Amino acid sequence: MYAVLATGGKQYRVSPGDVINVEKLAVEADSAVELTEVLLVSDDDGLRIGTPLVAGAKVTAKVLAHGKGKKIIAFRYKPKKHVRVKRGHRQLFTQIQIESIQIENAQSESIQIEQTV
Repeated sequence: MYAVLATGGKQYRVSPGDVINVEKLAVEADSAVELTEVLLVSDDDGLRIGTPLVAGAKVTAKVLAHGKGKKIIAFRYKPKKHVRVKRGHRQLFTQIQIESIQIENAQSESIQIEQTV
């Protein structure tokens, strides 16, 4: 089972148990977060594609840590004019672990898939 979710302007394909880095979320470490912008869900019943979101679908994740990404250097210059501008940037991220993908059927029953280790 997997789902495609959108957060921070990006889309991620996730399964239960995956650890991913997303754009920084305003939540504390070791807390749970529910992501409701689910675009697609694939399970035993088949593929469900949202228009634009899948109704009744949500992904539950645990926040592992916050951090900064690798430094990106932006360098601009104009030759023969002594114009040089060097800037660095480190993007903030939140590391999350996907715990479960939940789908609510049209019959209003709830299906929850979790990873068993």
